[in-house]
Amino acid sequence: MRIAQISPLTESVPPKLYGGTERVVSYLTEALVELGHDVTLFASGDSQTSAKLEAVWPQALRLDPGIRDRFAPHMLMLEMVRRQADQFDVLHFHLDYYPFSLFNRQATPFITTLHGRLDLDEQQPVFDAFEKTPVISISNSQRQPLPQANWINTVYHGLPETLYQPQPVEQKYLAFMGRISPEKRVDTAIRIAQRCGMTIRIAAKVDSADREYFDREIKPLMDLPHVEFIGEIADHQKAEFLSGAHALLFPIDWPEPFGLVMIEAMACGTPVVAFKRGSVPEVLEHGVTGFIVEDETAAVAAVNRLHVLSRAKVRECFEANFTSKRMAQEYVRSYEAIIQKQRPRLRVVE
Repeated sequence: MRIAQISPLTESVPPKLYGGTERVVSYLTEALVELGHDVTLFASGDSQTSAKLEAVWPQALRLDPGIRDRFAPHMLMLEMVRRQADQFDVLHFHLDYYPFSLFNRQATPFITTLHGRLDLDEQQPVFDAFEKTPVISISNSQRQPLPQANWINTVYHGLPETLYQPQPVEQKYLAFMGRISPEKRVDTAIRIAQRCGMTIRIAAKVDSADREYFDREIKPLMDLPHVEFIGEIADHQKAEFLSGAHALLFPIDWPEPFGLVMIEAMACGTPVVAFKRGSVPEVLEHGVTGFIVEDETAAVAAVNRLHVLSRAKVRECFEANFTSKRMAQEYVRSYEAIIQKQRPRLRVVE
């Protein structure tokens, strides 16, 4: 199958450091190539892939200090894809609703994975207007605010099976990893660790949009004696960081669409203690890969019960449910369904 993967340009594919959507696009692209498909990746020029790379912009926009209008390169990318669309069997976008209008007007089948939150009021009329445009969710809970959307499938994220492996290190701390923002509630994670009498190590990015929040609310907490702030870490550092944790804390305060960090922890055999929000009950198996809790008090109790969990079983659950090969196979089934639905029916002459 000739497949186009169209990634955001904010980060490279895969990202050098933090980056959720572009990281998933990379895992999916490589898995599709391994399955024997002819894949073209539209992404920034500093991306690394075994597929054919169509470099839309020289480097990731987040790393380009001269960029003032991030929409312009994305508009250029949409036009580049449109001009080549007839070379592909299917186009797979990861750009939210940006391609809807333009690509509803051309013949090549296309599908869009929605990676972000969908509970914003201003999104409702967009999906009312494009109620027949095929979309993929990354969890069933993500769909709830938009029942009118044309949901084709839910495809959970996956990681390459060998990307992260449990490391033979002693568990000495609780971990928080990802991005520091109000909805991720690193402050809650810090309080949970304090109530447990444990050190918490924080490997997280601070976006420019969250800098004021970080300086005002979070930075003072970094001086607490049980807190170690590491900052962003790269892929090659994650296995040791997560393997050295008794658990990953995930005390989110928003409808998380998926939560890639949860399966990164599971790949290392590290259980997750997470608040029951968004996708969490779909990703974690309570009492097996971690504990799903309602509040801080329950999280503290869960940390005190981590000894009943098998880290080997956590890893097994990752292998069974969240590999990139499984993700790619699910997407191929979705592509085939879209192609079959859009294929013109042959007229039978009697």
